[in-house]
Amino acid sequence: MKKRKMFAVLPTLLTLGNAACGFGAITFAAKVGPQIPAENHLVIAALLIFLAMVFDMLDGSVARLTDQTSEFGAQLDSLCDAVSFGVAPAFLMLQFTRADHSFGSQITLPFQYHPRLLWVIATLFVVCVLLRLARFNVETDEEDSHEGFSGLPSPAAAGTIAAFPIAMHGPVGLMAGDSVQIANATASWLIPTVVTILPLVTLAVACLMVSRIRYAHVFNQLFRGRRSRQHLIQIVFTAALIVVVKELAVPVIFCYFAFASPLRAGWQELAGRWRRKSPT
Repeated sequence: MKKRKMFAVLPTLLTLGNAACGFGAITFAAKVGPQIPAENHLVIAALLIFLAMVFDMLDGSVARLTDQTSEFGAQLDSLCDAVSFGVAPAFLMLQFTRADHSFGSQITLPFQYHPRLLWVIATLFVVCVLLRLARFNVETDEEDSHEGFSGLPSPAAAGTIAAFPIAMHGPVGLMAGDSVQIANATASWLIPTVVTILPLVTLAVACLMVSRIRYAHVFNQLFRGRRSRQHLIQIVFTAALIVVVKELAVPVIFCYFAFASPLRAGWQELAGRWRRKSPT
């Protein structure tokens, strides 16, 4: 018998909250939303993407706890993810790398990308998100344990991009007691560096989303499964990193999650080839 279709109110509202945050991120990045200080619009857009990630984590958990999972909810979740984790971060990257963006001070970029190249990278990111979501829907069933993912999850890819504007907020991530002179000196090299590498990071995470590299489901491992000593060490290290470098810890954490698995897989592949070629 076919399962009865359900319109679960609470999980659906959480999923729609995800889409609302994604649309809000686009409007704030485009400066067509509510009036805010010019130097904060990209930070607010990035924070809305992270808020969309919170809604995305909650809707599935609430649906399973209330036994209200449905095909409707799964399809709606992917449609909302396409906006919040596809279009919104791609548009945020385009706005962040503009030559006339504002961080409260004038900066000189050592290298400027051609606008068409940036557009191609942003479009490729959106396309890879759509492919990633479609593949996830096809390959995942209701009985899946959700302990890991094949390819970088789209929320993690979006968070990696959104982390950089947050790191540039305020005195470019410096501790509160530092002087204005130190903050300005740091901004003179840190901001141009971040603006230069963000399109490359966007291109890299786009490729990782459609790869077959295995990624762990961090939420399930921390809150559902059995916590190992390695997980405890990672939590302590993450907390210490946030205390020390504050905003700068956000891109470090997300880049570590995005790139640690492919680097580990590449190293294991090279080590395996070296062992096979070495004389016995």
